Amino acid sequence: MKYAIVFSSKQHTEQYKVVVPDLPGCSVSVESIDLGLEKISQSIKSHLAILAEYGEKIPSALSVEKHRQQYALDNPHSHSQAFWAIVDIDISAYLGKSHKINVTLPELLIKQIDERVGKSSAYKTRSGFIASACLVELGK
Repeated sequence: MKYAIVFSSKQHTEQYKVVVPDLPGCSVSVESIDLGLEKISQSIKSHLAILAEYGEKIPSALSVEKHRQQYALDNPHSHSQAFWAIVDIDISAYLGKSHKINVTLPELLIKQIDERVGKSSAYKTRSGFIASACLVELGK
């Protein structure tokens, strides 16, 4: 899942605060952008692991544009420089055990799925592709 993150400069310091708006409470303070990307990825994974442990639903990720609009409303007088990035996290490990099911699909659709899986490193298997497509649709 692609989570929007926002970097904001802390006043009078050379540090950034990095926040994941889709995951309330998930944030880090860092000295550099590169370290921020690394640390926030770790923080997101830890946050998702805790949600999974308690059987909580993994929040869907909103678009950067929606978050930017909300940020502007919430921080109308902010003088700090803020910029946005996206962190791509494989959430499959936080969705619970896998279960085998039988699914009936049209032959041409299966062929298209297999072609996409073969051409893209983002999907390891047909099941992974179908699961990703389901998560996108359920996130709407």
